[in-house]
Amino acid sequence: MQYEPEFSADLTGFEGQVPLFPLEGVVLFPHVAIPLHIFEPRYRRMTADALETHRLIALAVPRQDRRDSGLTPLHDVVCVGRITAEERLSGGRYNLILTGLQRARIERELVNDLPYRIGELSLLPDSYDPANSRDRSERQRELLTAFKGLSGAAATDTLFQQLLDAQLPLGVLCDLLAAAIKMPAASKYRALSEVDVDIRSRYLLETISALTTPADPAPQRLRFPPRFSLN
Repeated sequence: MQYEPEFSADLTGFEGQVPLFPLEGVVLFPHVAIPLHIFEPRYRRMTADALETHRLIALAVPRQDRRDSGLTPLHDVVCVGRITAEERLSGGRYNLILTGLQRARIERELVNDLPYRIGELSLLPDSYDPANSRDRSERQRELLTAFKGLSGAAATDTLFQQLLDAQLPLGVLCDLLAAAIKMPAASKYRALSEVDVDIRSRYLLETISALTTPADPAPQRLRFPPRFSLN
């Protein structure tokens, strides 16, 4: 396997240790921005500390095998994001825009006296197998055609053409579509956790195809901007 650079992510300030923000039902992807409403005291502290330093937070997905006591176990692949906009509200609450930068793996959690968790992370760049001779531009077109069929022409004609014209790397396109499609969080996490772009794109194409049925009375329209997520 070999690694190829895609879009350069601004990881200024990344030194391997990043606050972990477990959030049920929300998966952050690189190149995608999501709104967050921060109100729990521990995460207000986390946000304040991040804003004073590197502005980085890793959004983590809780595992289903919960414990009766102690820390909630987390899936090991997270997305490191940067706070790109913030609004401080009364009582120390925040509205944030967190923009995904890159996948990472939690190597271990650090023992600390803070009210929030910190992980030691290793970055996971997208992987492209040089032995795979598939024309990736054709896979991009297949993905966009399937996405258009799922979301409806009226909602996606302009977006469809823009994505075609942008000539995005396949990995980036997969992340944008995985974030936009309404599917279970477990399916989104599977797309996030797969660093091999060819495998990720095949999984996403199969998922979109399974969601597209002729019996759908009205294709869902994408909401932009999305609503704020509660922590």
